[in-house]
Amino acid sequence: MIEVSRFWRDPALPFVEARRVGDGRQVCYAAHSHESFSIGVITGGRSTYLNGDLGIQVGSGFTVLMNPGVVHTCNPIDGEPWSYLMLFVDLPWLQAQGFELPTQTWSDSPALYQRLLQAFADLFDAGVPDREGRLAALFGSLPGFLGANARVSDDGHPRLDAAAAFIRAHRSDPLSLEDICAACGLSRAYLIRAFRQHYGLTPHGYLLDQRIQLARAQLRQGRAIAEVAQEAGFADQAHLQRAFKKHLAATPGHSCARLARKPWLAPLLRATMLTGPGEIDAASAKAAMDRDRLMRGIRVVAGSHDFQPLVV
Repeated sequence: MIEVSRFWRDPALPFVEARRVGDGRQVCYAAHSHESFSIGVITGGRSTYLNGDLGIQVGSGFTVLMNPGVVHTCNPIDGEPWSYLMLFVDLPWLQAQGFELPTQTWSDSPALYQRLLQAFADLFDAGVPDREGRLAALFGSLPGFLGANARVSDDGHPRLDAAAAFIRAHRSDPLSLEDICAACGLSRAYLIRAFRQHYGLTPHGYLLDQRIQLARAQLRQGRAIAEVAQEAGFADQAHLQRAFKKHLAATPGHSCARLARKPWLAPLLRATMLTGPGEIDAASAKAAMDRDRLMRGIRVVAGSHDFQPLVV
């Protein structure tokens, strides 16, 4: 069977994380946001993509971009299979490279798609020299791929921004809607309606999203889930686990465990770059991997970017 989802991290590159989803039908998200900048490629199938007030269908060969704090979802269309690769990069590292957050939220540029596949292949291969430098070069080149369908930046709403800032500052505290209204000077009814229109979530949904981000950061440091749940404002460990699964389509253990690097993934991606979205040639991919790696249980399915464990 196709591996549904896998996270990638490397202690040598602590500012970046990747996720590969082989069957997006099994990985569905509630509206959520990230503290990091997110960029990814659709490697097979189609999905709905909501980012702020944008809603489109994206398919194989598309690139999607999500700025920190922007509420978004990306889910399958009518149960169709789809797959993708995502990169999550810490904002302080990007800022140190002089990177400015883009206004564009998607691209169908074949050149950008191939550039990102190359970046993933380099990232996953520990033998590639200066991987951090290569990643910096990717983000330095990104503005050259963007611009044709850029959106105009929203001027914002000062009182709604104040409400969001108050929630972020007190996300681990027991907050009520009245507390938030008092902080921003808006009525309950207006705040709920306008906040959802502006951020894509109700104030309560935004608070929950912020608590999940806080909990995830703490769990990645190896802290106990019960302790983190209490400190992040959840009722108990089970409450955190349910919220985590709903928003991130992964359990805390799946998302936050330190995973071993897979040496066969980089050659597979390099073989993918020789073809096109959804057109990987099985023979080319197999040629990129030696017999020992294949014997560990990996085979490639023609017409797909997915890899499958061999059943023995």
